[in-house]
Amino acid sequence: MNEPNKSLDVLGVKPIADSVNTVTKGTVDGASAFLSRICLPAAEEFGLLLKDKVSSWRAKNAVEIANKAQALLEGQVQGLVVSAHPRIIYSTLENGSWAEDDFMQNLWAGLLASSCTSDGKDESNIILINLLSQLTGSQAKIISHICQNSNKYKGKGGFITCEEFHMEPEELLEISGIDDIHQLDRELDHLRGLELITAGFDVDGRTADMTPHALCLQLFARSQGYVGSPIEFYGAKEKSPNKPIKQD
Repeated sequence: MNEPNKSLDVLGVKPIADSVNTVTKGTVDGASAFLSRICLPAAEEFGLLLKDKVSSWRAKNAVEIANKAQALLEGQVQGLVVSAHPRIIYSTLENGSWAEDDFMQNLWAGLLASSCTSDGKDESNIILINLLSQLTGSQAKIISHICQNSNKYKGKGGFITCEEFHMEPEELLEISGIDDIHQLDRELDHLRGLELITAGFDVDGRTADMTPHALCLQLFARSQGYVGSPIEFYGAKEKSPNKPIKQD
């Protein structure tokens, strides 16, 4: 008998999915075909990892991320052929497969989609993959909020930057889903340690300086599947003296 077409199952998750009934055949096939199209070597390597070491739970998550990334790309590339570096594919799915909820999976899918280029040689997203892998779900929700709600502008040097952005503890607790103020303080300290935000809580006050750094703004933009300039993503404009920035 002829061997089955391995390109249809480059993730190597069909046997796992069939045995535990975690994902449908069409879902697995779609993810497999997508990964083989953008980077066959990395997809095959990850398939071996899944078969040998990774649980069906992680396999299901990896498939979900791949399918979400494909949906993002289909809305952007308009028929253009794109691919991603094997290192990027592997790192994204290896780290992202631990994410079960839609919110985190969407961020991983965005990084995978924004890693795809015409020549497939761009490795720059590896920086952002490493950052996202260090974030808790609560931290990611905070990042999403501050990047969407702060006032961004184009600095004199042409880089994305942001006006000071402060939040009250009660708002941060609600957004993050955390119910312990001391845990929240730890989460913000970690974000500051990663140099994604300016300061966090003022030890002598109640508000938190949540001003996102440029790296934070770029992480969020890329995690939405955007591959262009962060200036364009945020619609940032040059700041006029003594005038607040208004986002479109």
